[in-house]
Amino acid sequence: MINQISEVVRESGFEIAFCRDSDVEYLRASERPGYSMFQMNEPANERSLTFRRVYENPFWAIERSSRRWEWPVAQLSFPTDAVPRRRADSFYRYWRNRLFGAAVERPTREGICYVPLQGRLLAHRSFQSCSPLEMVEAVLEHDRTRQIVATLHPNERYTEAEQEALAALARAHPRLTVATGGMADLLARCDYVVTQNSSVAFLGYFFAKPAVLFGQIDFHHIAAKVHDLGVAEALRQGPALTPDYAGYLHWFWFENAINAGREEAPARIRARLQAAGWPV
Repeated sequence: MINQISEVVRESGFEIAFCRDSDVEYLRASERPGYSMFQMNEPANERSLTFRRVYENPFWAIERSSRRWEWPVAQLSFPTDAVPRRRADSFYRYWRNRLFGAAVERPTREGICYVPLQGRLLAHRSFQSCSPLEMVEAVLEHDRTRQIVATLHPNERYTEAEQEALAALARAHPRLTVATGGMADLLARCDYVVTQNSSVAFLGYFFAKPAVLFGQIDFHHIAAKVHDLGVAEALRQGPALTPDYAGYLHWFWFENAINAGREEAPARIRARLQAAGWPV
């Protein structure tokens, strides 16, 4: 994707410099007269953009904000009555097999609620309806029958206070298990996924597993959203959802992301830069 972007802007007469991702370079970018782009981070000024992988390669986005829930796709409605059925089904089969292979062939529902955790378990951030720990407590309160499997993110560093709070919750509730990893296996066996806005819920769509979202995100359209429904109703509706997963993923990825491996990628990159006011 970086090579594709570079080629597009070079063709338009730009010179390119690659800089380290640091506070110093961020400040320098905000003061330079030219244009800048940041991978995942917030743009520095009105001539800056962010680019970010849309959960899996080769799908990418170029946006004005690093906050996914502010992206244009998050503001759109999924057109359920305009799905190109054959293309969507073929797209869905291809990508579920490419991403997960045999793991996705025969998903089951074994009475498990899968809760992939992210970071800052005790903090209630602005895009969340509650803290992640409070989310786990809510699941235990409203889903009284299933086993709850909460997984720690392997790339997060959890404080002693966070780990102890989660361990205390597990001691008080025998139905709660805390683990690390095992995403594909849990997606294959769970009934549904509950998360703030983890990409695991998005990948769960390839297993036809419904999602309950406690936070804001771009792939919210076919999930039960706590921000809209409230906790009790979202957790009541969530497990029974049966959306058009194939149609949705085709719309989300094929129509609303840039596939850097396709021949039309440079044209789509140029269109996104032009929409942001770049002279390309």
